[in-house]
Amino acid sequence: MKGHRKNRVFAPGCAVMLYKPELAERMHRILEENLGRMDMWMRCCLKDPGFAARTEVINICPGCDRRFRKKYANSTTLSLWEVLAGTEFFPLPDYRGRVMTIIDACPTRSRTLVHEAVRTLLRKMNIVLKEPAATRTRGKCCGDIYWGELPVDQVKEKMKERAAEMPADDVVVYCVSCAKAMFVGGRRPRHLLDLLFGEETVPQTIEPEAWHKLLDAYIETH
Repeated sequence: MKGHRKNRVFAPGCAVMLYKPELAERMHRILEENLGRMDMWMRCCLKDPGFAARTEVINICPGCDRRFRKKYANSTTLSLWEVLAGTEFFPLPDYRGRVMTIIDACPTRSRTLVHEAVRTLLRKMNIVLKEPAATRTRGKCCGDIYWGELPVDQVKEKMKERAAEMPADDVVVYCVSCAKAMFVGGRRPRHLLDLLFGEETVPQTIEPEAWHKLLDAYIETH
């Protein structure tokens, strides 16, 4: 696939760039080495990208996937997880049968291809997945959706309620806000990007108000 002339960009998303920009940059280099030249798209998905030609957006953030796919002309989306699940160029680590559960991000609720790709990667990394009752197309929000609608204490209670439904302490997430929610709920989130690179998922800022202030400030400048 190297040298493919298709218009393509890699959009890690604002939350990932706040969380671990170095992993986004490493992944960008790996994608370019194997799929050909592509820009790393830093403009927030809340703003029209203004693509002049049809462009495929390889994304990490589930919100980016939904917005680029539904809101803007000349853009199609492909999650990073679909790319990696369907190729062999990324050296996957072996977690030796470690048991984890998963929370599927809200914007992917109807994206069965994303659900399958994520689980394919987990199987290839020798992770034993214990599915929660509400999963895939029946998934429930981590609680972050209530930010701005309910008082902060109630938002955190929603996060704790969702975390309590997880049937294992290690919770695979592919949304940074889901990771924050699982930390609030006392679980041990494992972001898929971290799992790919053999890194731990770290809390950083987990208070909903502080996290959303950081996110809003980043979005404003990008």
